[in-house]
Amino acid sequence: MLQTLKKVGMQKFLAFGALIIIYVFFAFTGKNFTSTATTLNILASSYYVGFLALGATFVIITGGIDLSLGALMMASALLGGALYRDMGFPLWLCMVIMVLFAMLVGLANGILVTKLKLPPFIATLGTMMIMLGLGSIITNTSSKYFPTILEPDGWFIRVFFKTKSGFPVGAVYLMVFFIITFIVLNKTKIGRYIFAIGNNEEAVRLSGIKVNLWKGMAYVITGLGVGLGSILYSATYIVVIPNTGNGIELQAIAAVVIGGTSLSGGVGSLTGTLIGVFIMSILKNGLISMSLPAPYQTFFTGIVVIGAVLMDVYRNKKANELKKIKA
Repeated sequence: MLQTLKKVGMQKFLAFGALIIIYVFFAFTGKNFTSTATTLNILASSYYVGFLALGATFVIITGGIDLSLGALMMASALLGGALYRDMGFPLWLCMVIMVLFAMLVGLANGILVTKLKLPPFIATLGTMMIMLGLGSIITNTSSKYFPTILEPDGWFIRVFFKTKSGFPVGAVYLMVFFIITFIVLNKTKIGRYIFAIGNNEEAVRLSGIKVNLWKGMAYVITGLGVGLGSILYSATYIVVIPNTGNGIELQAIAAVVIGGTSLSGGVGSLTGTLIGVFIMSILKNGLISMSLPAPYQTFFTGIVVIGAVLMDVYRNKKANELKKIKA
């Protein structure tokens, strides 16, 4: 356990150091990168990715993966937009349905993995494709619009994006969700069992613990993060377009791995995940400040994803070498 804490602590330290270095780099090379507007953009693009990443940390600690994050977030947002614009549902009810829908899909992912024994990669890849198609079916391939600041439900933007004075209220929700998930992961039975499953699932099963229940709970928590993220995304961008969302899950997963959570399971840190989220957001906005077009942003984001996975492979290799020496 001590070695695990040291590993996670060192990774958080390295991630925080990388965050500072990247920020300083863009501060010198980017145009108006240190301006208030850019800072607000960094926060704004962190909102929804942060919710996805914090939720996904639970699944990845179990040794699983969820590739449906981005597509599910967009499908939830499109569902909410369709209910609001086309069917006249109250906006507050649409938001509740968005969250419940994402949690339901998270539950379905959990059942596919635990009961039907599908590999998490395959199960969530299938869910991703289903959500991409479902979003278009729900909306008949048309974009859905959430209320602007001038509409009767203009409170939506002020409550979930930023106030009239420009205060980034979305960051407050992200921090509240971080605190809640931190407590759940580190101070409750749910978190203890999730870590234990990631370390040695068979040993946990033999000890009489209901592995399927707690592993499935990790996917439901991920769904909760996605549902809340869909609300923040809708408030940030207003327009939700079908057949989009691919790639957002990679940003979230990269943030989780950069923050010290191992893709092999058993090791993870929500604090590190949050740092990883801001690294990804600073990278995105920093490249924009350098006037690089979207393809370059995708290119460098891909490099970061590969780097994060290589870093995780290196950590696991060193950990295995240490175990062999002790044995």
